[in-house]
Amino acid sequence: MPEGHTLHRLAQALDTAFAGTRPSAASPQGRFEDGAALLDGREVIAASAWGKHLFMEFAGDQWLNVHLGLIGKFSVASYDLERDGVPPVRGQVRLRLLTTTHVADLRGAIVSQVVTPDQVDDIVARLGPDPLRTEQDPDRAWARISKSGRSFAELLMDQSILAGVGNVYRCEVLFRHRIDPFRPGKEIRRQTWQLVWDDLVRLMPLGVAFNQIITMEDQVEKAELRVAQGRVPELAVVDTDSARRARPGPAGVLAAAVAAVVGDERAADLADESDEGDVDEIDDDEPEDETPASSRFAGVTRGPRVSGTSRRGGFRRKYAVYRRQGEPCRVCGSKIRTKVVAGRNMFWCGRCQRRR
Repeated sequence: MPEGHTLHRLAQALDTAFAGTRPSAASPQGRFEDGAALLDGREVIAASAWGKHLFMEFAGDQWLNVHLGLIGKFSVASYDLERDGVPPVRGQVRLRLLTTTHVADLRGAIVSQVVTPDQVDDIVARLGPDPLRTEQDPDRAWARISKSGRSFAELLMDQSILAGVGNVYRCEVLFRHRIDPFRPGKEIRRQTWQLVWDDLVRLMPLGVAFNQIITMEDQVEKAELRVAQGRVPELAVVDTDSARRARPGPAGVLAAAVAAVVGDERAADLADESDEGDVDEIDDDEPEDETPASSRFAGVTRGPRVSGTSRRGGFRRKYAVYRRQGEPCRVCGSKIRTKVVAGRNMFWCGRCQRRR
């Protein structure tokens, strides 16, 4: 299932393509005809995400709410109408948004509905704080964690407690801080929870920027350096006034991440600079990720380039514990273990991870 950084990146792509336009909306598959009719021809105000929920605000207090689930995809692409014509519909497209320059096709989502502003508020109210949104209160999650007898690993996957975190971030962040994943939430120290929250706030914006989960410290430091150098085209990905304005979401979080490294003044300069091209190339000593594009870009499928974005580059996919069952721990040499927790395979090192 796509984790929160993928949804925030998708929101950026949709905002870039459609904010300020009046796309046609249709349901080629036929399962979303009523919803498409409500959106057809309305101006798109903005796209945003909270955890694993995507929202697109349309004029007239109409909001599109999408949850991709395990198999959903929402492709966003530009096209040349005069040269290529309208891109043909491929597969079971539940919703197509179309302008003369961009097309977005939604497939396989577990939630796709048109909702009112009050319903948006109700959905958000059921979600925990999102590390990728500004002005979030980690104490709201802690209030639930500190009273729970469920394991900490299970609580981190509960979207009503913490929004946007999936299995990869869960496994890796717990290992980064040597935390026992099976310790009940009520036995976890407050300072331990703060370490986890702060680390997610550090790591997840890099996931948005580089379109991949980066958790190995050497790669994290390289990614932060690239951000500080302005070598992340995604910082300037948005081309519309509505997307440029300061608001909760990935742009604001990334700006904060830059500020933490290079200072507020330089961060503002970086955020305003135009895209200088594909500069986030893979390090020479790190071979390109060979994971299929459909996996690497879950939710945002490859297609013609959206203006201002970079599709190539990144870091070699490398984790401390995730999907390394039976392999030696990179720290102590013990075998990495696995067990199903909250419906997903939890990976951990029994010798290293004893903190509470």
